[in-house]
Formats: sequence, C-alpha cells, structure tokens
Amino acid sequence: MKKLLVSTGGGDCPGLNAVIRGITKRAALSGEWEVWGSFEAFNGVMENPPRIIKLDEQNTAGIHVIGGTMLGTTNKGNPLRFSEKQADGSVKIINKIPELVADLKKKGFDAVINIGGDGSQEISQAMFEAGMPVVGVPKTIDNDLSSTDFTFGFQTAVQIATDSFDRLVTTAASHHRVMIMEVMGRNAGWIALYTAIAGGAEICLIPEIPYDLNEVVKRIESRYANGRGFVNIVIAEGAHAKEGTVTSSKGEEGRIAVRLGGVAYTLSEQLKAAGLDADIRETVLGHTQRGGTPIAFDRVIASVFGVKAFELVLEGEFGELVVLLNNQYTSVPIKKAISAYNYVDPKGTLVQAAKGMGISFGD
Repeated sequence: MKKLLVSTGGGDCPGLNAVIRGITKRAALSGEWEVWGSFEAFNGVMENPPRIIKLDEQNTAGIHVIGGTMLGTTNKGNPLRFSEKQADGSVKIINKIPELVADLKKKGFDAVINIGGDGSQEISQAMFEAGMPVVGVPKTIDNDLSSTDFTFGFQTAVQIATDSFDRLVTTAASHHRVMIMEVMGRNAGWIALYTAIAGGAEICLIPEIPYDLNEVVKRIESRYANGRGFVNIVIAEGAHAKEGTVTSSKGEEGRIAVRLGGVAYTLSEQLKAAGLDADIRETVLGHTQRGGTPIAFDRVIASVFGVKAFELVLEGEFGELVVLLNNQYTSVPIKKAISAYNYVDPKGTLVQAAKGMGISFGD
C-alpha cells in the first residue's frame, strides 16, 4: 500500500473537513493507498514521536458538516521560514523544507495533499521543488488565491457576515445610528464587497480603494435630515484612508508579524474627529466568520476538491493546485497560482455594479 499524507495549515475555514472526507472516501475506492493526517499542519509529522492519524471512512464519517478541521491547524511552525531559538536567545529563520521532505520519505510517504491558502501553497511549491510529490487544495475565506473562481470557505464567511449585517440594519434604523461592521480581509476586500451588495450597505471600504474621509462623511450626511436617518458601513480589516495606514498591532512570535483588526474603531474615531454629528456604533465580527457549519456551496466544492486532489495523485500529476475555473473542476500549477494575488479590481464588474446601486467606496 502506498501512503498519502494530508495536512491542513493556516487559518481554520468552513469546509476543511469536507476536503479531508472527500480525499479519504476516494482513496478507499482505489484500494491502493493509505491516507494519514498530520496534526496542526506539518508540525505533527515533524514532532518526535509524530502526531499523525490514519484516516478512514469510519473516523471521517459525517465530518463534512462540521466546521474547523479534525486535524487541527496552525499559523506557527512554517517549515519554509522556521523560527528557531539560538543558545544566546536570538531567533534564526531557517528553511526546514529539505529536512521535512527527507523525513516524509523516511516515514514511507509517497505523496502529500496540502490544504491551505497562499502561504501554505508556497510551502507546497517548495516541497515539490525539493522532490516531494505534492498536490495543493486552495483554502481561504478571503478568496485571495488566483487561478480559481472561488476558494471554499469564502461563501460561508459571506453568509455569516450578511446575516450579521441584516441584523445591524434594523437596529441602525431604529436608533438613527451609523453602524460600522468590520469583516476579515487583510489585503483583499472580497468578503466586504459581497456583503455590502447582499446586505444593501450604503458604504463599503476595502483595501484596494483607500478612502477619502471627507467623501465618507458626505455620504453619511446625505442620509440624515434633522438628526433622523441611518447608515450601515461594511469595512474590511485591511482598509485604510488615503492619508492613513492600516490599523494593526504586533502579532505573536512565530506568526505573521502584524495582526490586523480594529479598523472599525479607527474609522469611528476619524468620523467623530471630522465633526460628524451622528450616533456611531461598531461591530467586529472577527473569527465568527471562520467558524460553524459550512453552507451547501462550500461543502460541495470542498468535497469535489478532495476527490479531484486524490485523482491527481492517482494520475501522478504533482505540483498542481485543484481549482474551480469557469465552472469546471481542474488544476493549475501551484507556482502559477501563487505568482499573483487575487485582489478586487476597483474597475471590475462587481465594484461598478455596487456603485451603480449607490454604494460608496469613499473614493
């Protein structure tokens, strides 16, 4: 029997378990492969003793409806840029990919399916170049991986954000308030944009379109007469003013150096400092967008991605990323997929349609 290792890395995401289940069920039909899972990305397989689990139809049964990942995940321990403490207390960044690949082969693994976003797929490409047969599966709620129409988890995040936005609309109207709802989106504003269109926001602020505070104030004031009116704003965590910077704080050691979040409060203070005479409230959705049961759309594409990924393994098509492109499930080279970031196009159809419905981007 050949051995396949499955890894889930980066942030958690609705649909991860559906991919794991899809891989496992398809592998069972082949009768030629054992499927193993590494806990917390590749950390599990690198530990001594290794923390890995044999996956079968019994222990993956029904997991497609459960959020998160049965294998756990982490943003720490990136083998491509591993933080290793030295004797003098300093931290040295080293490339542990050659060591990881050699260890995997020593343990008898013939192939790897790595499920993750752009950072995880950068690791996939490095492993492939180091001689490990790898297939990638795109995962991110931000929908920021190029070469695929959608990444699984995105639609669930949008649904969660839209449900929350709908609730804020009614309370904003009841109290004549300005409601600012912050959603995830470090560099790409897809969640904010989809939520703004679906929820009927008055203002949508995204990283790709730095906003002019004066334009935002004008749009808000146009909604008020004699102190009555309301405005609902969706803002991505990576959004910032034309004359400002991204709201951030220092991240934890071993993770992304900068942690975004809190821009809703930054915008609120900016509006107050500009003299806006309105009652303002802020809501930060945070990790609620990552959790819970995946919607049907994400269960479907995640399950198909899992099956397709294993079939690429069967066909010996390595160094490939499974994608949904023009409504077809296919694959592209991982190297191509990570070579370009999937930003919202400020001149694209969605932004122009949003503007056509009166949504302001503060530009």
